[in-house]
Amino acid sequence: MSAEPIIYGLIFIGVLVLVEGIYLVAFGKSISLNSRVNRRLEMLEKGSRREEVLDQLRKEMQQHMDSKTIPLYSLLSEKAQKAAIAFTPKQLIMLMGGVAVLAFLGLTIGTETEPPVRALISVGIGIGAIYFWVSSKAGKRMGMIEEQLPDAIELMVRSLRVGHPFSNAISIVSKEIQDPLASEFGVIADESAYGRDVGEALKDMAERLDMQDLRFLAVAVTIQQQSGGNLAEILAGLAKVIRARFRLFRRVKAITAEAKWSGKFLSAFPIVALIVINVSDPHYYDDVKDHAMFIPACFLVGIFLAVNLFVMRVLTDIKV
Repeated sequence: MSAEPIIYGLIFIGVLVLVEGIYLVAFGKSISLNSRVNRRLEMLEKGSRREEVLDQLRKEMQQHMDSKTIPLYSLLSEKAQKAAIAFTPKQLIMLMGGVAVLAFLGLTIGTETEPPVRALISVGIGIGAIYFWVSSKAGKRMGMIEEQLPDAIELMVRSLRVGHPFSNAISIVSKEIQDPLASEFGVIADESAYGRDVGEALKDMAERLDMQDLRFLAVAVTIQQQSGGNLAEILAGLAKVIRARFRLFRRVKAITAEAKWSGKFLSAFPIVALIVINVSDPHYYDDVKDHAMFIPACFLVGIFLAVNLFVMRVLTDIKV
């Protein structure tokens, strides 16, 4: 009993490391968010044709939203879309199944839990680990895009002021800045070269990423196309607004950090205390662990801890 909570945690961590390793082996380091390589330019430099690169990137960006109707996968589709996960929906579902099988084997070797309970926990680990992995990648990628966007808009402003058309400004941004935003704008530049309206392409990107600042950019470009005006001045003002919103967001994040960490600490403390007690005194719960209400009470405590995390997250989720 004393070792089982530690084994569960180690299996979960091991599953996350395994999934990340499989992802990097399958698709290479260039697709990692830690890489500063512009993936679109790298694919072009390797000899791929422009239309092939565009087709590949668009397929990766849109495949998850097209699979929302798949049972169970709908839980992952929005996060996978924002993370631009290169795994196809079927591959992610197969990965969930494979992870669940590995978790079941690990629980069978390391614990004495009943088979139905092991199966239930394994399925939870398989789904939860993949969701946590995709969610963390989505959060990191969206954060990087939010930081890059003001610089990208200011680069467009400078390009427009020296006389470049807006489509060329988009192309310059796709070459000069880093991923992940570089490849996103590269797709727009390629679509524009093949005849698609830039404003429409920007709007689709904003909806796909569900990002308010990108919606502002798409609306500004669309209005300028329809009504005219100095697009460079409009975008310069937009860049200032986005930077101001970003500073305000960071300030709100700093203010709510104490409440967020308090919720995490209050939820983690009972689990840590349970582990420490069982390691220091393995027989501490011997008098009550055979009671009929012991296991249901443990599940009830776990539910309350999860609810605590959810409530604290809702209370500190302030929209800027």
